[in-house]
Amino acid sequence: MLEQLKQELVDLNLELPRNGLVAWTSGNVSARDRESGLVVIKPSGVRYEHLRPEQMVVLDLQGKVVDGGLKPSSDTSSHLYIYRERLDVQGVVHTHSRYATAFAALGRPIPCVLTAMADEFGGSIPCAGFALIGGEEIGKVVLESIRSSPAVLLKNHGVFAIGATPEAAVKAAVMTEDAAATVWLAMQLGQPQEIAAGDIAKLHERYTKVYGQ
Repeated sequence: MLEQLKQELVDLNLELPRNGLVAWTSGNVSARDRESGLVVIKPSGVRYEHLRPEQMVVLDLQGKVVDGGLKPSSDTSSHLYIYRERLDVQGVVHTHSRYATAFAALGRPIPCVLTAMADEFGGSIPCAGFALIGGEEIGKVVLESIRSSPAVLLKNHGVFAIGATPEAAVKAAVMTEDAAATVWLAMQLGQPQEIAAGDIAKLHERYTKVYGQ
């Protein structure tokens, strides 16, 4: 079932350790199949280098497993909540990437002091409140705070990123950590100044409507 999407999901999950966004078995990527509405997600506690397409777990939006013999990620309920509430979202990523999570540990957003942040996020990367793992609570907190950004920090926890495709969600997670690391370094040198709101809007408009092929 959904063999092509399972393979894509394995490849995208492997981008997390490749980009230094996770340690050991932490973090996960999920994807929604546009045609069936089913969700494919990484199994719980399996090391990334051991992942195979047949290990991916397929569920409906209510959490019923329809294909797969392993337990799904412990974040599954929150992924599913996001998919039910945001029909535009086809990919969800969760990481504990180091620099972004440092901001999350302080409950601080990452201020928009870089043109790359204006491009990708349309402003600062917000920080949501605290929620326990296991149920829908994290998904609710994510959607309460993420606004129009493709990524949000979770206080004392890590990063959630969303996208119109699973690849777009992974890209947002990668860009979140890159921005967090650069902003942290800048803060060691001084106090970086946020970009003006009007300039952020112009940069984001260009990036989303003009940039690329």
